[in-house]
Formats: sequence, structure tokens, C-alpha cells
Amino acid sequence: MKKLVESVGFIVFVQGVAGLLHEWTGWFRLWAVVRRIDFLSENQTFAHAVLVVTGVAVMVAADSIKE
Repeated sequence: MKKLVESVGFIVFVQGVAGLLHEWTGWFRLWAVVRRIDFLSENQTFAHAVLVVTGVAVMVAADSIKE
């Protein structure tokens, strides 16, 4: 279970970083999932930053899971 939570946290983190890179440089267009969500179209940079922070928080919280 711990590895699953860490993997989910890593995927969320990577999505956030890829989205930020897409906003700043135009790269990683296919990886940026947030840009496909209509109601986040005005706040994409904020949503990507939230994904980065959430991904880090989930990976840190995975350390507290006992196997």
C-alpha cells in the first residue's frame, strides 16, 4: 500500500511539474492534464502549483503508512 501511495504522489508531482514547464516554456504539451479541464482554464498555473505541493505532501505522508 505504501508503494501505491508513493507512486500516486509521484504521478501527481510529475503532472504539476510538467504543467508548469508547459506554461513557462511550451514543452510537455501532452503531459499537462490540467489544461484539458475547462473550469481551470483561467487558473492553470495555480492548479499546477497545487499539484506539485499535493504530490510532495502525498509522498511525505506515505512514509507514515505502516506495512
